[in-house]
Amino acid sequence: MMAKLMFHGDAEHSRIFPTTSIGNIPLAVEDGKSDKSDMDDSTFRNRIADRLAEIGRNPFEAARRGGLERSFIVDILTAKKKSVRGQNLAKLAKALDTTVEHLLGEPPVKSSGKPSLALTNAPLVEVKVAGIVEAGAFREAPWFSDEDEPATVATTRDRDFPEVQLVAFDVGGDSMNALKPRPILPGDRVICLDFEDLRGRLPLRDGMVVVVEQTLDGGHHREWSVKQIELYEDRTEFHPRSTNKAHKPIVVPRVLARDPSEEDNRQVKILAIVRRIENEVPLF
Repeated sequence: MMAKLMFHGDAEHSRIFPTTSIGNIPLAVEDGKSDKSDMDDSTFRNRIADRLAEIGRNPFEAARRGGLERSFIVDILTAKKKSVRGQNLAKLAKALDTTVEHLLGEPPVKSSGKPSLALTNAPLVEVKVAGIVEAGAFREAPWFSDEDEPATVATTRDRDFPEVQLVAFDVGGDSMNALKPRPILPGDRVICLDFEDLRGRLPLRDGMVVVVEQTLDGGHHREWSVKQIELYEDRTEFHPRSTNKAHKPIVVPRVLARDPSEEDNRQVKILAIVRRIENEVPLF
């Protein structure tokens, strides 16, 4: 059985994806056109200098911690570097123990540079809990059944993509109980970047953990599950990481057959990219 890979489209603001091969999804690093800072404004340079003083870190050590070139921050402070874009802005925030939002104008989180417990002043956003992710569990799609209004959870925006919509899923089943370095267990909640809202700014990579949907019977039944991506030249594979060998990967060829057989009624699409795993320890 051949799977069709689909991804979110903009048509009619729906969550139904137009059919496409995975070759149409960006797989290489691209510089984002958003999250940029204008170095012609000395306020940004002053903010960086003040932040370095607050955490007691020199610009070379900060650049090393953020995974930047050694002179990167010095070049900003001396106005040699005129702009910072995309992933470099996220790395700069990491180098300064703060967030992209704070670098772009919000008050930074103060830190002594040493591990400590502190309340964050980062704003919280309301995120919908879309449903349960559980490999092998095909459920009736919501447009064919009555479902309650989804629950919501308050959380902070994503550090690297603060402008992208978040979505949450509750985890059932054991299909990712052997994921490394941290397993995803039944009862966990995953906080994810909405794949549609990313609009190609975060290319797929080997090792990414994603939420995928499979549909059967013309979309009447669907399965949501968490998988880890393996990229190959001619295909993309979505793998469970489990001690339960009953769970199998989903294999999607890059080039799809033009005339699939009548039995080929399964469609696969990426819903979200997993960024955080949360759980609560019961009090009683």
